[in-house]
Parts: sequence; C-alpha cells; structure tokens
Amino acid sequence: MSRALRVGGLVPLTTLDYPGMLACVLFCQGCAWRCRYCHNPDLIPPRGSAEIDWRRVLLFLQRRQDLLDAVVFSGGEPTLQEGLPAAMDEVRAMGFRVGLHSAGIKPAGFANALRHADWVGFDVKALAEDYHLITQVRGSGAANWRSLETLLASGVDYECRTTVHWHLIDPARLLLLAQRLQATGVKRFAVQMVRTASMLDPQLPDVSAQALLPELWNRLRELFPAFVLRG
Repeated sequence: MSRALRVGGLVPLTTLDYPGMLACVLFCQGCAWRCRYCHNPDLIPPRGSAEIDWRRVLLFLQRRQDLLDAVVFSGGEPTLQEGLPAAMDEVRAMGFRVGLHSAGIKPAGFANALRHADWVGFDVKALAEDYHLITQVRGSGAANWRSLETLLASGVDYECRTTVHWHLIDPARLLLLAQRLQATGVKRFAVQMVRTASMLDPQLPDVSAQALLPELWNRLRELFPAFVLRG
C-alpha cells in the first residue's frame, strides 16, 4: 500500500494555477532545494506542523465535485513523495482534471508523476549553470533540465515559468535563458515577479520590479507563441 500524501496546505479555489480551470491547490510537504526566494519555507521540511490528513482532503474534494474542474498538486516539491501518483489517480477517479506544479528535482520521480498529469506548470529557475545560486544545491540545474526534456517529449500540456528576483538573475541572463528554452522546444513561457513578503533568505533585498523593460518583454513575446508576464 502506498503512503498517504503529506499535504501542508490547501487553497480551495483558484483561477490562476491551472489555465482555464476552476481549481483547488494542494501544497505537498517537503522539498530538497532551498531556493533563496522561496515564499513557502514552511513546506521545505519533509514533515510540517500543519499537515492535513489525506482523508480530510478527499472529503473536501467530494463536496466540491460539482464546483471545481481540477486539482493541482503543488509544493514544496510534490514529486518527491511516493504517494503522489496514487493520490493523483484518486483525484482523477473523482472526475477532476489533474494539474502538477514541479521543478523536476528528481527526474525519475518527475517522469513517474508525469504519466498521471493532464497539465504541468514547470519551474525553470535559471540557466542550468546558474541554478545553485538560487537553489543552494549543486547539480540542481542538470536535474531540472533533464526533467524539462522529459516533459517536452511527453506531449502533456504544460507551461514553463521562471520566477524573477533581480538580485539573482539580471535581464541579460533572463533573455539568454528564454533563448535556450526556445531552442529546446518550449512554446509556452511565463515570467512571474517574486513575492517578497516572505522569503527563505532574509538577506535578499525586498525588491520591487525593476524598470518596466518593454524591450525585454517584447523580445520574449517574439520567442514564444504564448508568453505571459505576471506581477
């Protein structure tokens, strides 16, 4: 019997986390990276102080079967949990579409979960060689980009997105990242400005968005058939 999914939080209704769907977001507990701008640091430890029993989650979803279109498994990093694929199948059996937010931390675990997903929001934090500056983990960039290749080969609907803190990535590196993504075959790309209200690294400055950078955003729109700027 697979282990029950450890859920550290829940958003009952969102229109932002699965494109075109009314969705619930389940925040899975645990992450192997220590991203300096992480705005959910309570989800990093493998066990949390406010976990929601999986049976309670299922009861909640049963009451929402006529109201919601989809359930999104977010984190933390959901693909690190052995119980994720079974949980995704339980949700699908209730009639929901299944979304997955992931950074592909462990390529094998990501590939396994991908087979159970209808849509993936895939985090690409930086160029592979710059990853450790954000995640504080050596080799994290190579793992992320291997998982990206798996995603693009799978045919599963997706969006790639990069969270921007201008102290960690500058406009020139962001453009180079976008160019590499486009060369890899990415068609849908989103840039989202970091939330600075709560970050793992207290030494990071509480920055607002840099200048509007219209030339950069126009270049990105030229690179991708679908480009979104958030925040």
